Amino acid sequence: MSHPHPAEPRVLLTGFEPFGGEAVNPSQEIVRALDGATIAAHRVVGSVLPVSFAATVPMLEDLVERHRPMLVLALGQAGGRSEISLERIAVNLVDARIADNDGLQPIDVPVVAGAPAAYFTNLPAKAIVAELRTRGIPAAPSLSAGSFVCNQVFFALAHLLATRLPEARGGFVHVPWLPQQAARQPGQPSMALATMIEGIHAAIECALAVQEDLATSGGTTH
Repeated sequence: MSHPHPAEPRVLLTGFEPFGGEAVNPSQEIVRALDGATIAAHRVVGSVLPVSFAATVPMLEDLVERHRPMLVLALGQAGGRSEISLERIAVNLVDARIADNDGLQPIDVPVVAGAPAAYFTNLPAKAIVAELRTRGIPAAPSLSAGSFVCNQVFFALAHLLATRLPEARGGFVHVPWLPQQAARQPGQPSMALATMIEGIHAAIECALAVQEDLATSGGTTH
């Protein structure tokens, strides 16, 4: 990467367009709400990524190269989850249950050929979860970002930072359905958009302020 860091430190915040027949994606709405905000003296640059295995990673790489962010927070929708999920592990695997918005459905292929099998996030995931919970926002660590375009972006981002921008931090956060989405799925959880916006704002603040994660349990029982 040849571009110097901008004079004003930046946070890159990405979300996704709707997919799977949905008319809305909460990650897109969060990005729209926070784009241009200033958080802890960092300007938030928001961008909505396509749900496209072919197009998303090149677009992400271009965004990182142009903006040289100190922090990258990628967001995605996880219908059926009730909490804001801080993803801890990105795996080098695409195994699509459904087709992307281009009609592609790759199965059992790597995100980056020859790259490591997995990366751990370098975000203070447990500290972010604790901060959100103190604000009354449901949050939890997660050990699986799936194997669709969300995980593709998470792994590609982790590989990009590890190999080309090691001074930056980055990771992936899944957010629940919006109430209007869950209303079509009886019994499924949701979260208000305002709550999710507050949670992601707080997550950015925490990620910029906390250098070492909390030494508390964040594992699961299964």
